[in-house]
Amino acid sequence: MKSPFILAALLSISLLSCAKEPQVKHKNNMSSSKENIKNVQVVNEEDPICHMKTAEFLKDTAVYKNKTYGFCSSYCKDEFKKNPESYAQK
Repeated sequence: MKSPFILAALLSISLLSCAKEPQVKHKNNMSSSKENIKNVQVVNEEDPICHMKTAEFLKDTAVYKNKTYGFCSSYCKDEFKKNPESYAQK
């Protein structure tokens, strides 16, 4: 009787661990300006953290390896700066 429950628990854990990347939930009090940044050339068309289109919601930027990356908020920029090599375009 215990083995079906153990099997179900192990299956659930393995399915959850195989999920792609977690969805970013923006904080309510994101500290970025109210206006979008205009006329800035960035190498990404979408925010590498939350995957929003940067063309419409570009509020912050960061430079990594001489490339400027655009973000929808300072929260996403801060997440990028924690581990940029995992998000940077090759």
